[in-house]
Amino acid sequence: MELSEASHAIEAILFVSGESVSVADLSQALGLSELETMHAVELLQKEYESHSRGIALKRYGDHLKLETRAEYALYVERLLQPVQRQTLSQAAMETLAVIAYRQPATKGDVEMVRGVKCDYSVQSLLNKGLIREVGRKEALGRPILYATTDRFLEHFGITDVRELPPLPQVTGAAELPPLVP
Repeated sequence: MELSEASHAIEAILFVSGESVSVADLSQALGLSELETMHAVELLQKEYESHSRGIALKRYGDHLKLETRAEYALYVERLLQPVQRQTLSQAAMETLAVIAYRQPATKGDVEMVRGVKCDYSVQSLLNKGLIREVGRKEALGRPILYATTDRFLEHFGITDVRELPPLPQVTGAAELPPLVP
């Protein structure tokens, strides 16, 4: 398959899916290696950037998605009048923040920071696909370790957890384990 044909096929797949698609899934669908697929993605990205199109190709971790360019979002919203985007509760946001900055983290890690139980918040975040189980901690009871997903990156508009803003320094706080973004 020629590179330009592969980039057009990727565009069609992303357009029809409406969701983010992993590079591995695109490669499999096209019968190409991931490297060849990424070359086709780069070509498509250059086409969108050089022609100032109404949509843009965005990358979230190992996933790709077609999105409306920010400068045209108002017009789309006027037409579609979208329903309110489901928001996360304060407890879920706090739980997600602890996991994002300390990942991989256990429920115990989250509860130590927040000072309250987090079972419901963790289950809610799992159901929304913002976090996932990544293994078990080598400790008594072998608790489940959680980390953020590519959907988390997409939700917050970042490509990597290293883009999270730095945490403010708190003076007089109890000594906690180091943060690992």
